[in-house]
Amino acid sequence: MHPALGIDMGKARIGIAATDACGILAHPVESIHLDKTKPIPRIAQLVQERGIRTLVLGLPLRADGTEGSACEYVRKFGAELQRKFPDIPLVYVDEYYTTIEAAKKLHAAGKRAKDFKPIIDQAAAVEILNLWLERTGPPVDMEYPDFY
Repeated sequence: MHPALGIDMGKARIGIAATDACGILAHPVESIHLDKTKPIPRIAQLVQERGIRTLVLGLPLRADGTEGSACEYVRKFGAELQRKFPDIPLVYVDEYYTTIEAAKKLHAAGKRAKDFKPIIDQAAAVEILNLWLERTGPPVDMEYPDFY
């Protein structure tokens, strides 16, 4: 496994999360405010700084699993990412419920709903990455210490 970047695409903000260098644990990175920052150059900077080897983009499928206009918006952004990073795999993950799950976890951590806005996109990106990590499994080349 290698470092991955999780992306929660929104109309106003993009939540960014990343795995650690081994590609095991996901953590929030930042929110890109689309009215202030061009997302592709910022993502390119993060890809370079963190040695990202996989991009994981949340795809907002409907409850019945079909795609709507929100998916079209995300897929257009995904096409831009693929043009910018042709050698980095782009993986789509169904992000249905990730924002709800992120909000539940933030609430459980003692955050108030009004405090969610600045960090909810990052937390949703963490959920997207965690879904992908669960699906791909642990790194096959990782050595586990012998505790026995």
